[in-house]
Parts: sequence; C-alpha cells; structure tokens
Amino acid sequence: MSNVQSIERAFTILKVLSNNPDGLRITVLAENSSLTKSTTHRITSTLVNLGYVQQDPETEKYMLGNQLIKLTSVMLNNMDVIKVAEPYLVNLSRDVNETVHLCVENNGEVLYVDKKEKNQNIRMYSTIGSRAPLYCTAVGKVLLSGMNPIYFEEVINNMTFELRTALTITSQEKLRKEIEKVKVQGYALDNVENEEGIRCIASPIYDYKGNIIASFSISGPTNRVSLDRVNTELVKKVNMTSKLISEQFGYIKKESI
Repeated sequence: MSNVQSIERAFTILKVLSNNPDGLRITVLAENSSLTKSTTHRITSTLVNLGYVQQDPETEKYMLGNQLIKLTSVMLNNMDVIKVAEPYLVNLSRDVNETVHLCVENNGEVLYVDKKEKNQNIRMYSTIGSRAPLYCTAVGKVLLSGMNPIYFEEVINNMTFELRTALTITSQEKLRKEIEKVKVQGYALDNVENEEGIRCIASPIYDYKGNIIASFSISGPTNRVSLDRVNTELVKKVNMTSKLISEQFGYIKKESI
C-alpha cells in the first residue's frame, strides 16, 4: 500500500523539527524537509492549528507543539508502567498459576497493555491492545475508584450498561455503591460480571502523588479463583504486589492512626 503523501510530508516536517529544538523559520524548514515553501507553509499551518507545532511570534520560528509532547508523555508513561510492573506481574502469575493483566484507562474504557498467561486449559479472551468496559471488570472498577470526581461523573454519565452475564452491574446507582466499596477495601472483584465462568481480583498501581495510574488483576475460572481463595490468599497477594510496584513510582502508603 502506498503512503499518503500529505501525511508523509507532515511527519517529515515533525521529524525535522524534532532535530531542531530551538526551532526553524519556514524557509529553512522547507529546505531541510526537501519541500517547497508553499507546501511546507500549508502543512505547518495545519499542524499549528492542531497543536502539534507552535510558532514563536517574535522569532517566527516553528517548533514542536504541546499536543505532540502530550501524546508522547502518555505513551512513555504507559511504557514505564509496563516496564516497571513486568517482573512483579511475572512473579505474581507464577506464584498463583493464573493469568495476570495490566490495564490503564483510555477514553472511558479499560485498555489491556500487558498480559502474563500461565499454561492452563482455560484461556482468557483478552489480548494486549484490546478494550473492555470499566463497569464490569475488576481492573475497571479500580480505575474508576481513582478518578477525580469531575472526570468520574463524565465517564459514568456516558456509560452504556450492557448485560454481559447474569451478574453484570447495569445501573449507575449500583456501580457507585460498588466503587465506594472498592475505595474502602483497596481492591476490586469481577465476580463473573464480564465473562461467564471467570472471576477476577484487581488492585491499583499508584504514582508518587497517590494517583492510580494503572491496575492489574488475577483472572481465572471460578473453580480455581474461588471466593474462598480470593479471601484467604489472593487479596494478600495483590495488595503486596500493588505495594511493591507502587513503591517503584515513589508511592508511600500513609498508615492509619
């Protein structure tokens, strides 16, 4: 498949600007991009309107914009979470002999960014890069519990509740009560709410400010991930793993007096 020329030229301009952090005037930018001045100006103006390029009004130089930096920051933050969490999630998966997921919130949904799967007969349908609802997943409930109130209201008011199993939460009222429960106990359960026969327990990953930046879960069939096992074993293990990973981001849990 051939490249779209205008997109290719836009990325050429962005690449040139990335190599010149002090900025370039339009003539020099055009020369370094091997484009005509008029083409460079047209594409650069569009990138300015979108926030991916900015222009210094005094020097008239163009440089990378905040929108591009913002997108890069999101990517790097997620990559950092994956990298930092990986050895702990590998150990957790080996220890409990179940599948472990790492997730972040993205556009009001759960986004799976990593998965450690054991050699069990029953496999999870989830894949890295796939999405799931917040309201019926353990990882989603944890992510909801960490949202600031304004964003929480925005997300929950835009939800379309779908009955995925007989136990799926399908109302705002019940979900709000569930999230308050998650905040108190520090972990969340998907008690066969998203996928038939599958139970999950999830815990948060905090940054140094105490913000929840990701969540991870242990998932498995109900005959292995029983409620008794959750209460006697898995709660302790997800809490400890949460503590160990969060400490790597500078989080120190305040002890209650």
